[in-house]
Amino acid sequence: MSSVFRALWSETIQPMFRRPPALQLAALCHRDTSDGVEVMLVTSSNGRWILPKGWPIDGMSAAQAAHQEAWEEGGVRAVGAPVDALDTIQSHKTFDNGLTIPCETKIYDLPVTEIANDYPESHRRDRIWVSPSKAADMVDEAALKAVLLNF
Repeated sequence: MSSVFRALWSETIQPMFRRPPALQLAALCHRDTSDGVEVMLVTSSNGRWILPKGWPIDGMSAAQAAHQEAWEEGGVRAVGAPVDALDTIQSHKTFDNGLTIPCETKIYDLPVTEIANDYPESHRRDRIWVSPSKAADMVDEAALKAVLLNF
């Protein structure tokens, strides 16, 4: 290995592999029904079932940003929702161009108090209410399955 390549590797390339994962914020939206607790899943841009989630938003706390994503992607709101993360999972975000990056996803509890039929992303996302165990069967990520089964 040449000294130039070694320098390039140690100063430029290797540190890219040590960067912390990107932060995403998700809302575990739930409601009580006569049949028990139901959680809400929404479709991702490629059709997978996921929790509403997104990136941090300037001027908002992490919990507020997760709640904002729940409104935009699922049309739900809550009053007095907890501000501490319910759980944190390691996952990957795949962009439309195929690039995949590691993510740390903080999941916030969102006891739903309002459900709207008209919301910002209603035209591009499906929304479903199911039991936590059914939701665990529907999602792809193992860590999210575990969160749902333990909810």
